[in-house]
Amino acid sequence: MSVCVPAALLTCRWRLTERRWRGLVWCRGLAAEGRRRALALWQAEPLEAPLWVGPAPPEELADAAWLPAAKARTRLGGEHDFIVYDAASPGAGFDPDAFGALSGTLRAGGLLVLLTPDDWGRRPDADYTRLAAHPWRADALSAHYLARLARVLAESPETIRWPAGGPPVLPAWPPATPPPPAPADPDCLTRDQAEAVARLVRLRRRRPLVLTADRGRGKTAALGIACARLLARGESDLLVTAPRPAAVAGLFERLVALCPEGRREGHRFRVGSATLTFLAPDELGARVERGEAGGAGARLLVDEAAAIPAGLLGQWLAAFPRIAFATTVHGYEGAGRGFALRFRERLERLTPEWREWRLGEPIRWAEQDPLEALTARLLMLDADPVAPGAGPLRWQVAGRAALGRDESRLRALFGLLVQAHYRTTPSDLRRLLDAPGGRIATLQDDRGPRAVVVTGDEGGFEAGLAERVARGERRPRGHLLAQSLAAHAGERAALTARLRRVLRIAVHPAARRQGLGARLLEAERQRARAAGLDLLGASFGAEPGLLAFWQAQGFRAVRLGLTREAATGEHALMVVQATSEGGEGLARRLARRFQRQLPALLAFELADLDPGVVLALLAEGERKPLCDEDRVDLDDVAHGHREPALARPALQALIRLAATGAGGDPELGLLAAWAFQGRDEAWLASQLGLTGSRQVAAWRRRTVAAWLSSSRLSSGEAGR
Repeated sequence: MSVCVPAALLTCRWRLTERRWRGLVWCRGLAAEGRRRALALWQAEPLEAPLWVGPAPPEELADAAWLPAAKARTRLGGEHDFIVYDAASPGAGFDPDAFGALSGTLRAGGLLVLLTPDDWGRRPDADYTRLAAHPWRADALSAHYLARLARVLAESPETIRWPAGGPPVLPAWPPATPPPPAPADPDCLTRDQAEAVARLVRLRRRRPLVLTADRGRGKTAALGIACARLLARGESDLLVTAPRPAAVAGLFERLVALCPEGRREGHRFRVGSATLTFLAPDELGARVERGEAGGAGARLLVDEAAAIPAGLLGQWLAAFPRIAFATTVHGYEGAGRGFALRFRERLERLTPEWREWRLGEPIRWAEQDPLEALTARLLMLDADPVAPGAGPLRWQVAGRAALGRDESRLRALFGLLVQAHYRTTPSDLRRLLDAPGGRIATLQDDRGPRAVVVTGDEGGFEAGLAERVARGERRPRGHLLAQSLAAHAGERAALTARLRRVLRIAVHPAARRQGLGARLLEAERQRARAAGLDLLGASFGAEPGLLAFWQAQGFRAVRLGLTREAATGEHALMVVQATSEGGEGLARRLARRFQRQLPALLAFELADLDPGVVLALLAEGERKPLCDEDRVDLDDVAHGHREPALARPALQALIRLAATGAGGDPELGLLAAWAFQGRDEAWLASQLGLTGSRQVAAWRRRTVAAWLSSSRLSSGEAGR
C-alpha cells in the first residue's frame, strides 16, 4: 500500500534547506507502516546520497544505499542528504554510537528519519543484546535509556513528529538569517577555519596550539589544508596521529584535493620528497620511546586528542618542538572538556606560551541547526558537571530508574563521568542506566554530585562452566576482570569467586585531592563485604599517577596486558583487593603469580613499559634484605670495580628493596629500566640529558652508591 507524503513535510524540508539546517522526523508506530512512510519520503524528491540504516532495506532500494548500524563508522567523513534509521523492524535496535556518528554526516537541508515502535521505551530492543552479560537475557534488562529517549523526543521543540495514523506535527521555524561573510582564504569555508589553518602553518617552537570545536566545524579539514601547505613548501617527516585512521579521513581528502601532484600510499602522502605519515597512538608512543620520532625540527598534529590518554599527549609534548592538539568538545566519542581540564596544567607547566583557538562557525550546516541541538540533548553530548555547592557531603546510591527520569541530575552525573575519562561514548549512558548488575553511588552536596563511582558484578560461574572458560572453549558475554584473570593469570577461582569491578570513578575537578575518591572506594569495600563478595577490582591504563591512587587504597596489581592498546597507547592493568576470607587467598595467589612473572616480562614483552610504572609494580613484590654477596657486588659497581651487567641480580635486589617508599623516584625508575628492561646506554643518556656512555656510567655509580648508603636500606627497615 503506497503512502502519500504530506505536503507539510515537503514544505518543511524546503524551509530547512533555505536556512541550511537539518531536521529529525520521528515516526512512531508499526514497523511496516513506518518503513512505508520512510520510503515514501525517500522517493518524494531526487536525492544524491541517501542512506537506510537497519537490519535490512526495503526491496525497492539498492544494497549500496543500505548499511547495518554496526558499520556506521565506515561512513565517517562522508555526507548524506537523507538518512533513515530503522529501530522498529524485527531484529532492529537503537545503537547510540551509530546514531551519533551518522547524524554528523547529514548535510544542510537533510532529514534524519527515526523509526521506532509505538511502545518504544517500555522494553529493551535488539541492540540490548550487547549489554546482556552472562547469565542475563537482553529481554530481561531494564529500558530506562530508551524511555528517556522517547520522552526527550516527545518534549523537544526541534522534533518533527509523524505519528501513526495522523498528520505530521511541525516545529515553528524562525525566519532565515543571511549567511556569514566568506573567508579571504579560498581553500577554507569559514573565517574560523581560515584562522585555524593560518595558526597551524605558522606553529612556533615550544608554543603548542590547541584547536577545539564541536562537530561539523571543519577541524579535521583545517588540519588537512595546513598539511597541504606544509608539504608544498617542502616540510619533511610531518606526522599525524588520532585514535583511529577513520578520524583523519577528512585530512587525507583535503590533501588529495589540494595536492594533485602528490600520491597517497596507505597511511602516507608524498609530495616530492616531503612526506606526511599517519601513526596510531601506540606506534607513535613506541617510536618516541625508541628515539625514532620527535627531536629538533619535528612536527606533530594530533586529532581527537580528547580520546587519547594525557600520558601519551605529555610524552609527545616533550618530544615534538612544534605540535598541535585538535579535539571535538561535544562529540560522539571523546570529551574535549575532560581533555582541557586534565591537560591544561601540563601545558602551563611545560609550555606556558601555548595558544588556543576555537572553531565555532559550522560548515556542514548553519548556526542553530535543530538536529545538532536535538542530537546533543538525546545523547547527552553536552553534559557538564555542576559547580560544587556548599554544605556537608552525603553518600547516596543513585537509583537508575529515578535517575533516568531526572534529566538535570543525570546530566550532572554523566558530565562528571565524561570530564574524568579520556573516552566516553553515547552508549556509555545506556550502559550506566541499563547494564545488568550496575550500581551507582555518589558523594552529593546541595547542588549535585562531587564524586561518583560506577560498579558492576562479575564471576560466580559454576565450576564446569568456569573450567570451559579457562580452557578457552567458552566466552560468556561480559565479566572482563574474572575471565581475564582466569585465562591470562591462570586462576580458575577468579570465575567461581564473586567479584565487583569498579567501572568508573570520577571526582569533580574543583574537589580533587580532598580524599573523595578514597571515601567512595571505602564505601564500596564495605558494601562488597556485606554482600559476601570476594574481590573488589578495577582495570585501567597503566600510568604512574593512576597506579599510585589505587595502591594507596590497598589494591595490588594482578595482571598487565602484554601489548599497548591501540586506542590508548597504554598497557591495561588489573588490580584487586580482597573483601572476604576466600578472597584473601585468591588475591595473594594472583599477586604472587604476577610478581613471579614480572621480571621476565619486563625483559621481553614489557621492555617498553613506562619506568615509573615498572618501579611502582616492583614495589609491590616481596622485599628481602640485601645479603652479604649482594652488598659486595653493589659496592664494586658503585666504585667502578665491576661491569654492572655482571652484578645485575644484586642491582635488581637493590631496586626492589629501594622501590618501597621511593615515591616514584625518577632516577631509580631509570635504573630499573636498565636493570630489568635492558634499556641501553643511549636511551639512558637521552632521558638524563647526558652526552655519552661515560657520563651514564658515572651516573649509575653515583645512584647505586647513594641507595647503598641509604640509612633506610642499611638498617634493613625496607626488608621487614
